[in-house]
Amino acid sequence: MRNYLKANGLRWLCYVLVGLLAWQTLRLHSEQRAHQVLQLAVANAAKDQAQTGLKSEKETGNRERQHAADTQKASDEFTQKQPGRDAQLRADLDRAERLRLDAERRAATYRAQAQANAAAGSDLADRLEAYDRHIVEGVEVVARLRGDLARRDDEVVLLSRQVQIERSLTAD
Repeated sequence: MRNYLKANGLRWLCYVLVGLLAWQTLRLHSEQRAHQVLQLAVANAAKDQAQTGLKSEKETGNRERQHAADTQKASDEFTQKQPGRDAQLRADLDRAERLRLDAERRAATYRAQAQANAAAGSDLADRLEAYDRHIVEGVEVVARLRGDLARRDDEVVLLSRQVQIERSLTAD
């Protein structure tokens, strides 16, 4: 039986090895297919990325051309408006010069008016000073008159009493 086991065991071992080899071959084949699918996906992704990059380059080129055209147009408009800006500046500067001259003339007029006002103010101050002196003198006169009136009233009271005293003396 030993020979039988040896002969059949070797055969079964060969079957098992052939089965394992077939299974490994199938596994390798499925891995190769998966690898091919992955390579295809990577190639498609690279192609899509290249197409996207090309599209982006075209869009960038179009935007750059539009930018250049817009920049040129803006520059041309700016250049064409320069004479108008220069004329406006000259007009503004002329107006400023006229205003400056008018301001100087008005300042001279103001100074002359101030000098005239100073003279008038000095005359007015002299008059007011005289009025103040008259007021002071008037107050002094009123004070003296009030004092005289108070003295006279007191004298009348005194004389009235004196008359009453005298009447009381003679009435007895």
